[in-house]
Amino acid sequence: MSVRVRFAPSPTGFMHVGNARTALFNYLFAKHNNGTFVLRIEDTDTERHSEEAVKVIYEALKWMGLDWDEGPEKGGEYGPYRQSERKEIYEKYINILKEKGLVYECFCTKEELDAMRQEQLAKGLPPRYTGKCRHLTEEEKEKLRAEGRKPVLRFKVPTGRTVTWKDLVKGTIAINSEQLGGDFVIVRSNGMPVYNFVVVIDDALMKITHVIRGEDHISNTPKQILLYEALGFETPEFAHLPMILGEDRSKLSKRHGSTSVAEFKEKGYLPEAFTNFLALLGWYPKDGKEILSMSEIIERFDIKDVNSSPAIFNFEKLNWMNKEYIKNYDLKELTKLIIPYLEKAGYEIENFDFNWLTKVVEATRDYLTVLSEAPQYMETFLKDEFEIEEDALNFMNEERLEVVKHFVEKVSQLEELNAETFKKAVKETGKELKAKGKNLFMPIRIALTGKMKGVELDILVSLLGKERVLKRLHHAISEIERRMS
Repeated sequence: MSVRVRFAPSPTGFMHVGNARTALFNYLFAKHNNGTFVLRIEDTDTERHSEEAVKVIYEALKWMGLDWDEGPEKGGEYGPYRQSERKEIYEKYINILKEKGLVYECFCTKEELDAMRQEQLAKGLPPRYTGKCRHLTEEEKEKLRAEGRKPVLRFKVPTGRTVTWKDLVKGTIAINSEQLGGDFVIVRSNGMPVYNFVVVIDDALMKITHVIRGEDHISNTPKQILLYEALGFETPEFAHLPMILGEDRSKLSKRHGSTSVAEFKEKGYLPEAFTNFLALLGWYPKDGKEILSMSEIIERFDIKDVNSSPAIFNFEKLNWMNKEYIKNYDLKELTKLIIPYLEKAGYEIENFDFNWLTKVVEATRDYLTVLSEAPQYMETFLKDEFEIEEDALNFMNEERLEVVKHFVEKVSQLEELNAETFKKAVKETGKELKAKGKNLFMPIRIALTGKMKGVELDILVSLLGKERVLKRLHHAISEIERRMS
């Protein structure tokens, strides 16, 4: 049997971490088993639908490196791959259920259903539809229609039935039909079929062999199995992934930090690091290796190794992993990814040579946790006129300012400024002024960067060159003298 899985999101405006993990596990399962990864857009909720939201899904998947084999933009023999384009298909199967006598029209109003629910809760009973409209006569139906009521279509849930399946993550699950809340709706009063119905039709017709999704769908599974059986479809295997929790063990939400793929991308997490981290939410390789390429994850991934307990989203671990990826990323590619953050910070990148920028990235990348921090750490290389920090100004006095002025003379006399000649100029300045240690190096650092700590100065000056170094030193002397006067 050829493995076929699908990721079927509803376009709601953003791709949540949970959706992203579901997409990834489907992709890994498909690729590990030489199967097919299908993308299907569940866009039947016309009130919430927008094309912009669909675009968000495409962009998130592409950024994560999850290229679908079939679906929108790709096509395939089981399309169309958007539910809004499959209405005629659903109509056919609605009629089949009608012919089999497995569905009926329900005219109950929202008020009547609420009253039914409140009465049951008052008696300590679980809310369920009582089947009030199951046996309406044609005459009664016509009378209700005349009142302007538009019916929904409900599926007849068999009584006394236990729906059982062997979940690939959770093990054997058995749910009694009495726990399903009574006969459930499969078509709304506006004629639009609901999720539990269309997902069965789509999965069956698209030959989906394994349904891998979040454990919040467990309650939907018995209803769907009953529909598979009613329509004579083969039931796929199910795997329900554990919930993702924050570090306080509550459901992951905004208060824990970023929760959408777009936010992680914007902050400057590398897609490879983010995807690697997501793969470890609920699954762990047997060899214990954590930094893994996509091909290594695919090779090691086994759905049976997915833990059934909730996964904890550890931001500290994600940051560590992203830092490791930044340290080892291809330098030119990393520079290309950093440039938009520099431009957003107001730097006119066309003024800097790309090869020079890569050297700056190389000098600063070990400081970065996320790419959005790059302007902060690269500022020292990019900005020749800067404000001197308060603690640095407080450190300076007449004697230390004299060190800077003397150092300027030494640099001015150099034919070329590089790491070696810089160290020589510093050494000579110290010798001639009898300055050493902090009293020698710190004034020069402050004059070159405006800060009391940062990158190695020999690396900085070799990248800046003589002209820019002198420009900075003169700027700093003026600023320090102005503040000291």
